[in-house]
Amino acid sequence: MKVTVAVNGSQIEADVPDRTLLVHFLRDVAGLTATNVGCDTTSCGACTVLLDGRSVKSCTVLAAQADGRDVVTVEGLDDGSGAMHPVQRAFQAEHGLQCGFCTPGMVMAAVSLLDENPAPTEEEVRSALEGNLCRCTGYHNIVRAVLAAAPAASERRSS
Repeated sequence: MKVTVAVNGSQIEADVPDRTLLVHFLRDVAGLTATNVGCDTTSCGACTVLLDGRSVKSCTVLAAQADGRDVVTVEGLDDGSGAMHPVQRAFQAEHGLQCGFCTPGMVMAAVSLLDENPAPTEEEVRSALEGNLCRCTGYHNIVRAVLAAAPAASERRSS
C-alpha cells in the first residue's frame, strides 16, 4: 500500500505492507528512532506521537490510517531555531527523566496536554499521563516538569 504522511513537516511517501504500524513507519521508513517501541500492546505510551495535533499511541495506528495526515514526533518539536521545546527544557531542568526510554512519549503526551489545557492542575497532569508508564522516576519530577513548562509552552503557542 502506498502512503504519504507529513512527518514533522516533511512529506514521506512509501510503499508499505497493509499491516505496518505507524511506529514502524516512523522508525523504519522515516528513520526517526526517538519514538520507541515499548510494549506493542498500547500499555506503556513510549510510542506516543501527535497525529493531527492529538496524542496517540503509534503502536495502535496503522500507517495507512495516517495517510494524508500530519504526524509530529519528538524530533519535530524544534521550532526551527535549534532550541528545545519548553516541555523538553522543563524535563531537563526538573530532572523528569532517568533512563530516558519513556521520555519521548511522555514529552509528546505533555505537549498534547498543554495544547489542550495551557494551565493544568497537578491532578490533571497526572490524569493526562496515566497512559504513559515510567519505571524509573516515580512521576513526581515528570509532573513538576509539565507544570513548569506550562507558561512557556502557552507563550510559544501564541507567538
